[in-house]
Amino acid sequence: MSKTQRGADHVRPADAKAGMEDVQNGRASIAMPIDRVGVKDIRLPLLVRDRVQGSQHTVASVDLSVDLPAHFKGTHMSRFVEALEGWSEELDYASFKRLLANITERLNARRAYAELRFPFFLHRSAPASGGKSMMGYDCSLVGEYEDGELVFTLGVEVPVMTVCPCSLAISEQGAHSQRAIVRVLARFTGLLWLEDLIEICESAGSSPVYTLLKRADEKYVTESAFANPAFVEDVVRSVARGLSEHPKVSWFRASVESQESIHAHSAYAIIERDLRD
Repeated sequence: MSKTQRGADHVRPADAKAGMEDVQNGRASIAMPIDRVGVKDIRLPLLVRDRVQGSQHTVASVDLSVDLPAHFKGTHMSRFVEALEGWSEELDYASFKRLLANITERLNARRAYAELRFPFFLHRSAPASGGKSMMGYDCSLVGEYEDGELVFTLGVEVPVMTVCPCSLAISEQGAHSQRAIVRVLARFTGLLWLEDLIEICESAGSSPVYTLLKRADEKYVTESAFANPAFVEDVVRSVARGLSEHPKVSWFRASVESQESIHAHSAYAIIERDLRD
């Protein structure tokens, strides 16, 4: 397609009929392509798959963007919102691919990107009393679409508790413990449950963390965590092993940040693997 043809396609019929100048479609004063241009932080109701209930309603913050050739002055931001308005709120691979394909068509782009950030909730039982409470996890979904292909990356952040093995070994009483944040990004084939990623992360720390704990639960968590001390290196290796052994995961990036309780800094570790190799 020539630049002249593409420019003609870039003008919407409604704009042409109204006789309005399409400024965005004009020539750029600096002829330089832009990797991504778009809109950020659009709030959107979302239906996410839930292993127990089938699905759950949540609210997402959405970023959408496309590439822009050097000869175009700007993109048409309203068309991103129009694409979202025509999109189903149910989130899965097929619907996400349709959304990005629609965006490339509306904006006459080669590549389209989308990132959705949303909370995901699970009912958790306290380990000793069995008390029920809701636990929220920050999740994300990133899509990169080009030439009919979609790269689909699922992400989750999971808090855990860690007890320092070194502190425990050298101290006569106690050891320092802290909350650590496990972050996972994963690409996969088939259906990958968020619950699978959360379970892999929670099992890697000295202990999971909970919203509701009675005294019996606090005793249980403290004692079990001190019986299972873990460096940040131990946690990230455990997460990486769990992801490597998952039959659906094809690529992952696991990172752990320990919010140290006796240091004025955090400790962190990262493992990234392409399991298709």
